[in-house]
Amino acid sequence: MALMSAPHDNQASVSSAEPTRQPKAPIPVTVLTGFLGAGKTSLLNRLVQDRAFQHAAFVINEFGEIGLDHLFVEAKDDGIVELASGCLCCTIRGDLVATLENFLRGLDNGRLERIDRVVIETTGLADPAPVLHTIMAHPYLVMRYRLDGVITVVDAVNGDATLDAQAEAVKQAAVADRIVLTKTDLAAGAARAPALIARLRALNPAAPILDAAKGEAEGRALTDTGLWNPDTKSADVARWLNEEAYLDRRPATSHGPDDHDHDHGHHHHHNHGQSHHHGHDHAHDVNRHDAHIRSFTLAADQALPAGSLEMFLDLLRSAHGPKVLRMKGIVRIAEDPERPLVIHGVQEVFHPPVRLERWPDGDRRTRLVFITRDLPEGFVRRLFDAFAGVLRPDTPDRQSMTENPLALSGFTAPSARR
Repeated sequence: MALMSAPHDNQASVSSAEPTRQPKAPIPVTVLTGFLGAGKTSLLNRLVQDRAFQHAAFVINEFGEIGLDHLFVEAKDDGIVELASGCLCCTIRGDLVATLENFLRGLDNGRLERIDRVVIETTGLADPAPVLHTIMAHPYLVMRYRLDGVITVVDAVNGDATLDAQAEAVKQAAVADRIVLTKTDLAAGAARAPALIARLRALNPAAPILDAAKGEAEGRALTDTGLWNPDTKSADVARWLNEEAYLDRRPATSHGPDDHDHDHGHHHHHNHGQSHHHGHDHAHDVNRHDAHIRSFTLAADQALPAGSLEMFLDLLRSAHGPKVLRMKGIVRIAEDPERPLVIHGVQEVFHPPVRLERWPDGDRRTRLVFITRDLPEGFVRRLFDAFAGVLRPDTPDRQSMTENPLALSGFTAPSARR
């Protein structure tokens, strides 16, 4: 990952030396995921007719299960169906890469007039990460599309039971940018909603929870959840990071950052009187899956050398990639401290870093927010501090790790790799 290279996102930097012919702005992609029977179909049917999605392309698994028949206008040769609302719709034929390339070919050769965004539906309890990887790890798709956000649909009636039973459901909630709560208009849903909302907020402090029955899950609330604010045409870092939400979740009795050094990946918490989930679980809470999820924020006042940031991210990704469910951050780079770098990762895959032309506000600290599974905050914090040059007693500094690759298993210094 070359952190010092020019950003792929053409909105990231505006230079007077740019040629007049600008590349096309990347198409925002929304990934729609959710529990089985949670109400994704109903939400899709509403979005298809929502003005904010008027020129969207919906990628679904089966036309039949979505029930869009009454909206069809005509099927094009390439398997894309035009809908009466002005949207396009198609099923995944082969793999997702082929489908997304098909859209681009259609736009480039004029067969498709306009696509303002793409909505990709995942099946049932599917892990959204592979869909995100498809876009973020593909050298061409990552230039033409950008991840706008993940929307996870949760059913108020059965959501608690699903979270108890399915680790993937917990993961879906943890990686979401927006959580849509359905079935709160049913008596059982209304009764169970408050406890479920509290649980979801613990799993994912920063994601707004929208009540579909109250009409909150509409166009603008579900779009533009990423870094870019379309109204101001600028990066809204504070809204995107939502660092305060992570800090607000931490009660006064929370453990210190150096707790949780042992990895809980090989045992559950059933026998513990208190969960080890950092700052989120109450003493009586012994849920199977929630206890493995942690969310936290790291910050540093001093600028980081680009090489140190790259090594920190490489080590985290290569040794613990699947455990880092979501990571977002704005970083002050020592070589160019006035132009911060925005980084965004989902498990092992990182979006190409984006260089901002200036700091969005007066806060010039490096800030990183994490949602992890079975990865202790203390470990990540000490690793980050070592590379950031924060000296702590009895911990290795950056030099000892880079010049002695044996100090950390699985880590080799850049000089050794090249």
